[in-house]
Amino acid sequence: MAKQKGIIKLEGTIGDITFLKTKDGYMAKEKTSIAPGRIRTDAAFQRTRENNQEFGHAGRAGKVLRNAVRSLMQNAKDSRVTSRLTKVMITVLQADATSLRGQRNVLDGEAELLEGFEFNEAAKLSATLFAPFTAVFNRASGSATLSIPAFIPAQSISAPDGVTHFKIVSGAAAVDFEGGTSVTDLQDSGILPWDNTQTAAINLAHTLPPASEHPLFLLMGILFYQKVNGADYPLKNGVFNTLSIVKVAGV
Repeated sequence: MAKQKGIIKLEGTIGDITFLKTKDGYMAKEKTSIAPGRIRTDAAFQRTRENNQEFGHAGRAGKVLRNAVRSLMQNAKDSRVTSRLTKVMITVLQADATSLRGQRNVLDGEAELLEGFEFNEAAKLSATLFAPFTAVFNRASGSATLSIPAFIPAQSISAPDGVTHFKIVSGAAAVDFEGGTSVTDLQDSGILPWDNTQTAAINLAHTLPPASEHPLFLLMGILFYQKVNGADYPLKNGVFNTLSIVKVAGV
């Protein structure tokens, strides 16, 4: 798709060129003469149908995961999180070495490829938190633990201007991608001052169904606040908040 340049922005169709407005600006693309029915039935488009099926699988899998952690995402996400997650999900599906093309799925793929995914690319956890942490699953018992040793916030957390306080949040989820359901447990550290006083060690323990047969996810994020007259206000509508998948246990 080509990008329009110049002072005149077009929308609509002229000849074989369609002009449209997107999040990336005004674009132009050539009209296709291929009938949709032909794509659905013609043997020449078998690969296209398989790719479309897997794109659909990836989109649905991304939605299931987003639904599982929606309450965390509400505080830390960017405008392209859906498309970015779908892109990674396609890679997860393509790692499925047993299913036929068009039928590859997350369960038989490599869910671990989602580890490190950032829900807010404008505020990555790796560029915000510099204190060490450990993330551990025990599938048999259903426990998931996020542990951060004592640290000095002003030295270990890169905070935007105006921040006075912060909160560490975490979420553990067992996600059934085939059934479209999930079990999620959320925990947080409580609101803490962003200063040069060392924190206590932070241990956030989660409980999931024991011996789950579904992929397990552990997420961590940081929410920023500004205290005014004794009240804590979220900073800039969450634009600086972080949320990342820090641990994945496939099946």
